[in-house]
Amino acid sequence: MMGKMKVAVIGCGQIASTQHIPAYVKSELADIKYLVDLREDLAAELAAKHNIPHTTASLDDVFNDPEVEAVSVCTPNASHAPVSIAALNAGKHVLCEKPAALTYAEALQMKEAADRNGKILNIGVVNRFNTAVIKIKELIEAGELGNLYHIYCSFRSHRSIPGLGGPFTSKAGSGGGVLIDWGVHFLDLIFYCLGQDTKALTVSGAVHGELGKNMRDYTYTSMWAGPPNYDGVFDVEDFVTGLIRTNGPTVNLNGAWAQNIGESAMFVEFLGDKGGIKLQYGGEFKIYSTKNGMLYETAATFEKSNMFHDEIDAFIRSATTLEKNRANIDRVLITSQVMDAIYASSAAGKEVSL
Repeated sequence: MMGKMKVAVIGCGQIASTQHIPAYVKSELADIKYLVDLREDLAAELAAKHNIPHTTASLDDVFNDPEVEAVSVCTPNASHAPVSIAALNAGKHVLCEKPAALTYAEALQMKEAADRNGKILNIGVVNRFNTAVIKIKELIEAGELGNLYHIYCSFRSHRSIPGLGGPFTSKAGSGGGVLIDWGVHFLDLIFYCLGQDTKALTVSGAVHGELGKNMRDYTYTSMWAGPPNYDGVFDVEDFVTGLIRTNGPTVNLNGAWAQNIGESAMFVEFLGDKGGIKLQYGGEFKIYSTKNGMLYETAATFEKSNMFHDEIDAFIRSATTLEKNRANIDRVLITSQVMDAIYASSAAGKEVSL
């Protein structure tokens, strides 16, 4: 590649301003040419802060610029598929934030557009670049846990529905609630650790939207993306539970934006017959095993890299070589498929087969 790849960041909200833009600015592989947002004042503020030359509210400005080779799509969930597909059709490589789309069917349409145009489409499954997750995958593949038979994850908070009455709590805008917002990360890192040969066979799930349904009566401990908009809607789940049978281990999940238990939990447990691992989400992990009739508990310590910076550089390298990496749409479709199945199982009131 001659010089740095020119890119555009579409959508200048929190994930773009705190992660994508700083990662591109630091990267030795890419330069941001455009920041795109309907709120041009927001784009202009970020452009001035990071010395980025152009801002626009028009996607056509980016899509019609042959110098721009790749884009990050950091827009609300409902626009992930249409914006990504339009960018791919315009000949741009795409890194689209999670979730890939509102539904599995939309994610498949995104894959088709990437394949048809011969472009790279990565999804922002950033935990695939998390050092702890990578180490756990290596331990599993090395047989350190023996027969891995079950994985349990929990992503629960006391009362912290985000932006009640806003885009997060509108199914039309977000596709769902805590499952598609938090659960996508947990499910994806699990399937990454299990490897590409893993297939989901059956799914039984249930979702509940109980604590936020009477919005004015909802008392909360925190509300990121707030304050509440009582003229808006709450038609998504604030709690989810599910059991997934795969051709390998079973996977069990419990998640809640809000629950009437004053404790939080953010962890993943990998259970094998030789050992087990408990990962604190975003943090460290411990390994539990036995030897010579003794029980061992080992705290893993290691040097960590910045997963967002690694994600961005991996995307640019992939766009340069056209080699698909661990975050390619082909590798992450199973997460969209399973989330769809959990919603379908809940609606049907029974287990569904895939």
